Amino acid sequence: MRTVTKFAGLIMAVLLLALTGCSAEKPAASQSFKVGTWKTAQTIQPFYYGDYLPASHTVEVLPFTNPGDQKTALLAGDLDMCGTTWVTAISAASKGEPVKVVASLTNKCSALVVGADSGINNVADLKDKKIAYVPGTMHQILLLEALKRAGLDPAKDVTLVQIDFFDMGQALANKQIDAFCSGEPYPSIAVTTGYGKILEYPYYDDSIGYLNGAMLSTEKEIKDNPQGIQALVDAHAKATEYLRQNKDAWLSKAAEFGTDKAVLEEASGNMELACNITPEMVRQVKNLAQRMYDLGIIKEIPDIEAMINLQFVQNVKS
Repeated sequence: MRTVTKFAGLIMAVLLLALTGCSAEKPAASQSFKVGTWKTAQTIQPFYYGDYLPASHTVEVLPFTNPGDQKTALLAGDLDMCGTTWVTAISAASKGEPVKVVASLTNKCSALVVGADSGINNVADLKDKKIAYVPGTMHQILLLEALKRAGLDPAKDVTLVQIDFFDMGQALANKQIDAFCSGEPYPSIAVTTGYGKILEYPYYDDSIGYLNGAMLSTEKEIKDNPQGIQALVDAHAKATEYLRQNKDAWLSKAAEFGTDKAVLEEASGNMELACNITPEMVRQVKNLAQRMYDLGIIKEIPDIEAMINLQFVQNVKS
């Protein structure tokens, strides 16, 4: 009888130990990530990921100057996640590339800038003028929409010139161009330096809203490492919230990228850090894709709901 009792007690102890082990949260396995972004105030969150990832994880943040290069590196397997523009994501998905948006990154940031002494006072005055832009960006779409609203044909009434964001200000100051449409801080640099003025913040209406940038991964990465992507999105959410609540820390860190803090203060009202993707935003992305199709930027409208993977922002750990 004692043997049976001891045996039963041993079984209960083993079962209790097993149940206790199952209920305990296992430490995250060590992972190393590579994430791409721009060195700008509005795309700064990845530089804070290391503060919010599990202690067993490491992240290397690689700076890029345009969304196309980031997407190329991502698809080549050189990045686990990267910043992008919604325009770039839609263009990639329309070509059948296996991209997935997993979080928002930034909203707003666009401005249409002209020379301070140009005599240009409204968008209609841009007729026969030379305007710089970067293709594959939200700024391109907003520029085309602004011209259209003013009754100008982008193909006939103005000359559109592809110039990198970093070179637009110098080109405007030297009067090589008459205007540019870009993201911050370049519009605010033009204003604070004195050679430019804001002609318009060319946001269309609530059908597109303030969409700008997002965080991108791939079907393969999500399938092979969903826990890793979740950890990155969790860190993205926490970094976004911290920077929203600590403006001085945000702008001081962004100033380390080379832009004077006074310029960033000027630009801060036109920048919005983001993480969540709401149903309203999904609707706006669908409208953006339609607008891109109407403008001839894409040949086919992709399945936007398939392009956006909401599981990670919906499962963010507080």
